[in-house]
Amino acid sequence: MENIQIVKIASEDVEALQSIGKQTFSETFSGTNAAEDMNAYLESGFAQEKLSAELDNQNSEFYFATLQNETIGYLKINYGNSQTELKLKNAVEIERIYVLKSFHGKNVGQLLYNKAIEIAKSRNADYVWLGVWEENPRAISFYKKNGFVAFDKHIFRLGNDEQTDIMMKLSLKTSSE
Repeated sequence: MENIQIVKIASEDVEALQSIGKQTFSETFSGTNAAEDMNAYLESGFAQEKLSAELDNQNSEFYFATLQNETIGYLKINYGNSQTELKLKNAVEIERIYVLKSFHGKNVGQLLYNKAIEIAKSRNADYVWLGVWEENPRAISFYKKNGFVAFDKHIFRLGNDEQTDIMMKLSLKTSSE
């Protein structure tokens, strides 16, 4: 799809971030999770105060994917102390890539992913890592296609439900380095 823009967002975009965040998370996971767990996570994980703090964090960055001024997806990356798990100076975490269901398969996720890799390389990161729910084969396949390999697992809490995320990483260094 042409004319998709990837734009960095700032604290004044918190309401738009909350809206796209809740919508895409719900579209992605509500069919496979209990409603009460989903609602609890949507309320806490996308609370305006929490998102504002994340937007103001100098070690996190958010980007919207927009098409004709409509937000159709977003990316969140972390580095340094903001990484949710591996606190390594030479790594960048892709914490979230979410795209509206109506835009799945239209290269939006790939554009957001490419932006994350561009940033990681500009920061001279040795590798990029992420966690992906073990029951999300679409996302796992996407990351494998992009060269990621599984290296560990961790627990993600959705409401009262403990779920297993597969941790995957991609080396950005060539064998000659």
